[in-house]
Amino acid sequence: MSNPKQLTFPWNKSNKSNFNNFYFESSNIEAKDALLVSGDIFLYGLEKTGKTYLLQSLCNHYFDEGKTSLLIPLKEVKDLGSQITESLENLDLICIDDVDLIAGDNSWEIAIFNLINNCLLTDCRLVFCSSFNPSNINFELKDLMSRIKKINHIELFPVNKNDISKAIKFIANSRSINLGEREIDYLITYSDRSIANLVNIIKKLDDLSMELKRKISVPLIKEVIRAE
Repeated sequence: MSNPKQLTFPWNKSNKSNFNNFYFESSNIEAKDALLVSGDIFLYGLEKTGKTYLLQSLCNHYFDEGKTSLLIPLKEVKDLGSQITESLENLDLICIDDVDLIAGDNSWEIAIFNLINNCLLTDCRLVFCSSFNPSNINFELKDLMSRIKKINHIELFPVNKNDISKAIKFIANSRSINLGEREIDYLITYSDRSIANLVNIIKKLDDLSMELKRKISVPLIKEVIRAE
């Protein structure tokens, strides 16, 4: 598994996600540490807490280290069929996003169960992700549920409301953007204050600011939020 060959799949998307650009408050340090060490994990938490971003960041981290990785976003690829999981166990890392979507789908449940077993033989690392606590996902295949229960479960928490301003400043600074207090207050008041949404809005602000050659201001923020 030492060959850092980049695999190409129809759903692969180029992105620059990395851990340095993600705001980890104190309650999520455990999640960060778990992702950066070896071992299978099941990452769960409310929607828009940044789980998908972290999976993308982990895959990029592995690639930077010359290792192979693959993110399987089930919302996008489930309909392609469970056969897409075959012969992947020789990768270094496989991340499966929204794994709860396969609950009740016999072919998919068997495929993920087989993938877990095959990866145990090759030391391929598995990271599962869901908006639901794994104990609340109704997998029909008991053997799969048993395997999932043995994996380390880590919860990703939403940003504390008292830390929203700090999170916005961190995300903006990671893109070399200096936001004033007025702009930050507007974002806090009028945007969805989830990490995923803040990252998306600040990226759009950065892109639009450069395109229009305008400074990021409240009117520009209004434009971006209105277009959401």
